[in-house]
Amino acid sequence: MRTIARLCLPGCALWLACGFVHAQLPSPDAPPTSSVAAAAPTQDPSATKARALLDAMIKALGGERWLNLQNRYMEGRIAAFYQGKPTGATVRYWQWDTPTAERLDLAEGKKDKHTWTQVFMGGQCWEVTFRGKNPIQKDICAASNRSRDHSIETAVRVWMKEPSTILMYEGQSLAGAHLADQVTLLNAENDSITIRVDDSTHLPLSRSWQWRDPVYKDKNEDSEEYADYHVIDGLPTPFTMTRTHNGDETQQCFIFKAAYNVPLPPNGFDAGAIAARWKK
Repeated sequence: MRTIARLCLPGCALWLACGFVHAQLPSPDAPPTSSVAAAAPTQDPSATKARALLDAMIKALGGERWLNLQNRYMEGRIAAFYQGKPTGATVRYWQWDTPTAERLDLAEGKKDKHTWTQVFMGGQCWEVTFRGKNPIQKDICAASNRSRDHSIETAVRVWMKEPSTILMYEGQSLAGAHLADQVTLLNAENDSITIRVDDSTHLPLSRSWQWRDPVYKDKNEDSEEYADYHVIDGLPTPFTMTRTHNGDETQQCFIFKAAYNVPLPPNGFDAGAIAARWKK
């Protein structure tokens, strides 16, 4: 099984994942009045600051329009790394994703013809080739599900709505060449998402989360960094996304083209239907 293309977004990482024509970014002034329900009222200055920064991030990403996106299309290239160094291996990818499902059509090297497909939906992960439909390796599927569970979209649409979620402002640090404000969300299961937001634009620069290895029980940290923001159809999106695992780079994603709220392929997330078309 090919493992280089373990889903380029964030899931979707970030639903802005790898990203999109240069244009002026939206003004970050004044946090938005969003449809994200507030957690229980608090006088904690750290929580108040954290919520204000997250609200400003939502506005910078597109506010209500970003919150109500139905789907997104992207195409680009993924480069693999091993122990933080590039391996030289790359794949082309064409990606469709919705709030509940993701599909990647892929091709090795510089080929433009799709040679295999990956589908991620409902916690299940499938790979489809001319040989048919097969489950994706368990650890890769688990990593994809963790990424979705800790996405910026999940943080905003799910975690921020839970009264039990604790918001913490953790000060400023440098993220690349940018000054960033760091916010952590901690849920009732003691699970957390840390988001670093650009001090001037309020756009997200990175997200990270920790998880314990089910076999060796040691703690791991995964992160995604976002750079080279462009604007398409009024929505800023990073053209470059870098993934790391315990501090070592594992992937870089580069976007060539993207669009929002596009017609989806017929039965586009049905791995069985995709496999049936392969056999014709």
